[in-house]
Amino acid sequence: MSIPRRTFLKGSAAVAAGAATAPMFKDTWLSEAHAALPTDAVWNKAPCRFCGAGCGAEVATSKGRIVAVRGDEQSPVNKGLLCAKGYGLALMLYGKDRLTKPQIKQPDGTFKDATWEEALDLIATKWKDLIAKDGPDAVSIYGSGQWTIPEGYAAQKWIKGGIGSNNLEPNARLCMASAVVGFLKTYGIDEPPGCYDDFDTADYFFLWGANMAEMHPMLFNRILQRKQADANVKIINFSTFGHLTDQGADENHLFVPHTDLYLLNAFAQVLVENDLHDKAFIDAHTNIMKDTDGGSVTMTWDEYVTFLQDYTPDKVAAQIGMSAADITRLAKMFGDPAKNCVSTWTMGANQHTRGVWVNNQFHNLHLMTGKVSKPGNSPFSLTGQPSACGTCREVGTFTHRLPSDRLVANADHRAEIEAIWNLPSGTIPSPTDSPLAHATALWGKLAAGTVKSVWVSVSNPMQSLPNLNAIRDGVDKGELFMIVSDMYPTETTKYADVILPSSCWVEKEGMFGNSERRTQHFDKMIDPPGDAKSDVWQFVEVARKMGYDNLFPKSWDGDLEKNLYNEYRECTLGTHHDVATYDDLKATRGLRWPVINGKETKWRFNSKYDSEVSASAVDGIEFYGKSDGKAVIWARPYEAPAEAPSTEYPLWLCTGRVLVHWHTGTMTRRVPQLHKSVPEALVYLSNNDAATAGVTDGDMVKITSIRGSVTMKVATECQTKVPDGLIFVPFFDESKLINDVVLGAVDPQSFQPDYKKCAVKIEKA
Repeated sequence: MSIPRRTFLKGSAAVAAGAATAPMFKDTWLSEAHAALPTDAVWNKAPCRFCGAGCGAEVATSKGRIVAVRGDEQSPVNKGLLCAKGYGLALMLYGKDRLTKPQIKQPDGTFKDATWEEALDLIATKWKDLIAKDGPDAVSIYGSGQWTIPEGYAAQKWIKGGIGSNNLEPNARLCMASAVVGFLKTYGIDEPPGCYDDFDTADYFFLWGANMAEMHPMLFNRILQRKQADANVKIINFSTFGHLTDQGADENHLFVPHTDLYLLNAFAQVLVENDLHDKAFIDAHTNIMKDTDGGSVTMTWDEYVTFLQDYTPDKVAAQIGMSAADITRLAKMFGDPAKNCVSTWTMGANQHTRGVWVNNQFHNLHLMTGKVSKPGNSPFSLTGQPSACGTCREVGTFTHRLPSDRLVANADHRAEIEAIWNLPSGTIPSPTDSPLAHATALWGKLAAGTVKSVWVSVSNPMQSLPNLNAIRDGVDKGELFMIVSDMYPTETTKYADVILPSSCWVEKEGMFGNSERRTQHFDKMIDPPGDAKSDVWQFVEVARKMGYDNLFPKSWDGDLEKNLYNEYRECTLGTHHDVATYDDLKATRGLRWPVINGKETKWRFNSKYDSEVSASAVDGIEFYGKSDGKAVIWARPYEAPAEAPSTEYPLWLCTGRVLVHWHTGTMTRRVPQLHKSVPEALVYLSNNDAATAGVTDGDMVKITSIRGSVTMKVATECQTKVPDGLIFVPFFDESKLINDVVLGAVDPQSFQPDYKKCAVKIEKA
């Protein structure tokens, strides 16, 4: 019998708060107490395999198996605590259906076990034939924010420096791309200027569409600890529906989906109107700009003030569903010069057709008040995958990127990487030679047959892509040659021609990079089951079979991950992204880049903390990602959503996650305790909308959009409380593919899809 979600969440919170050193789950091989551990158990450190918080775990092994997991008390991230998923780290490796042998699809559609030699020879031969016939862009790699740094770097080097194609994308395009472009447009360099230390000294926390209690529980725990230490600390939570974070917040404010553009501009208007902006900081350290049809232009301060007059609290209150008095009061709290402020956000802001603009507005508020690049003051984007930052963003495993914020469109950047890779000039293709295709565009090409093959690694796109019906139909009907590397069967392996069993987490060596720019190393501690191999080994072996031995010399064997990391580190030096040495990572619980002479950087752009700031910087502040050292305050107007409720489709649909399951559930659903607590995805309805549809808890309801439909069970009496007119559905359940319903609209600057807003109707099934 499943545990009601409300009960489980409260229990999990208690466990996370009080069980720092005891494993959460008991099994025949997972000890409940340290006294019961085998006498030969050995402990070692590793960052958590799940979200981008980068919590530290300690792993005990004995006789080739993990026998216990506990929070790492030496980790500066989580300080000995783990959430429910973290305590299930070991169990995720031991599901009964682990993939242990390569498999090749037969003519009748069944899969047959194969040797590694057979599987890799087939891939190498097929890719060489496709490239010979249709050119380098006939093949592609679709990776993940779960890739280790060596895995992503190997894929990047192989496809761009060897094959000569820009057909490389990660699933991080679906979750963090708007944050990336937001940082780049504001500061000229990616990733937050602050760090988790800000959570320990801030006075006010503004959570903008970030359900931290469920999605980043250990970081939320740090905020709660800060509040416990000082009763004057306030947590202000903005969302489109109610969730577990509400219980820890001082104020919870619901707003109408997509109206965050109104809300944030109204905050800026209040700051100006009430003289709560730091005009000296603005003049010395920022430019004010707006987009035009031909690019972007500079605005004067007076022009920006005039722009904000369209967003007074009185004008926007009715649009967003909040009172003008609340908007004004909260903005004044933000602008209080005596208070430190941290803003956090995640998918609620990023998965948005104007996600970049929303991100820019967060930065605007901090720049306007000077609350940036100093302790307790930070605009901080939270990351959903363990190395979406360290691998996708920093290594640059996107179609348009190269390591350390370099771009394939920039000839100088291509030349710099070619020199490090010891390749002839012109080897890395420009966008003219190999057109760029972001994730959904790439899958559109795969479905249409214009790209002939894809290697999917550490991702489950046939469950996670938006407007999934259209993609699946094309893949199913076409002649796509698909390779899938994974640890378990997924919706995506169903469509594979070759399935490769992958090692996971501490079954291999690797490095992850978390949300605060912290790069962390972990050792291989146990062997993977059966014939499973690391994704790095798989890429390198096929590359060598195709003749790209020069990219991955045999001399690297035995220390492949170390050598890949060391070469990647060379790409970062002198770019303000300098990462730590391999030896320093092994010896520490991670270091935050830029790491200069072995010293990490907590707060960037401030000479008190950041040695990269030049001696001539005004007041010691230099936003060195921009050539003039100034950040940008962007005028970002409201823009209507791509789709809104109508008479035929009267409800908003929002999709996301729940505490105990992670992404598509591939790993967490193999942890019995997590799966039993929430065994299926439910549709969360308000009581009024349930009554209108004639349904109650436990009934089945059909959710339909213009793209597709899905049938699932109703939940109204639970922790997740949605307002009238909105329904929420998590996407972890492969038996209920809610992404069949979701629209495929993307932000025009980041190309990130909007999973948070589409129009649906419901009816009793």
